[in-house]
Amino acid sequence: MNYNELGIQAIQEEDYEKAVELFTKAIEENPDEAIGYINFGNLLSSMNEDERAEKFFQKAITLDEGAATAYYSLANLYYNAERFEEAAKLYEKAIASGIEGPDAFYMLGKSLEKENLTKLSLPYFQRAYELAPEDNQVKLSYGIALASLEMFEQAEPVFKEIVEADAENADAHYNLGVLYAVSTSNTAAALSHLKEAFTLQPNYDQARYVYDMISLRN
Repeated sequence: MNYNELGIQAIQEEDYEKAVELFTKAIEENPDEAIGYINFGNLLSSMNEDERAEKFFQKAITLDEGAATAYYSLANLYYNAERFEEAAKLYEKAIASGIEGPDAFYMLGKSLEKENLTKLSLPYFQRAYELAPEDNQVKLSYGIALASLEMFEQAEPVFKEIVEADAENADAHYNLGVLYAVSTSNTAAALSHLKEAFTLQPNYDQARYVYDMISLRN
């Protein structure tokens, strides 16, 4: 009987008590395997029992130094606790251990961004963008990183991609507006995108503020 698979099924059925019981059995049956601790840690994390979850992830890592999902799950825990420096190191380890998909690259970029290390974050946002070219959240972070580093020519098409895919993305309109205001003489385009941002989101005060500043200047 695979208690880990049954435990995951119980989570999908929102039977958390049963999941606890099944993951406990999985650990008792195979105390030297990391997977049971990782699954139990993820369950605890979803129940906001972060201190207990942390111990399970750490135990998994002591049992298997190549447990990519343990590093990733522990990194998420630290990111949510605003422990960004520690989170970044763990996302790096998850990537080095072979975790697949764009999420670890994106979250590593976000962790570095939170530490004001935009230049270091850029290649990770770029990699996430390459792996998930349809993900507007990834695109937005990548575009903002490019624009922050004054790489305006590269940032513009990224923001445009978002607007083309989602015309009601206020953040993309805002960032396009700021980009045009800062890097070109195209005041009309800047004002148009900024107005679109606060029209879509009436409480988008920053967009309205920049719009008013440009209007007063011209």
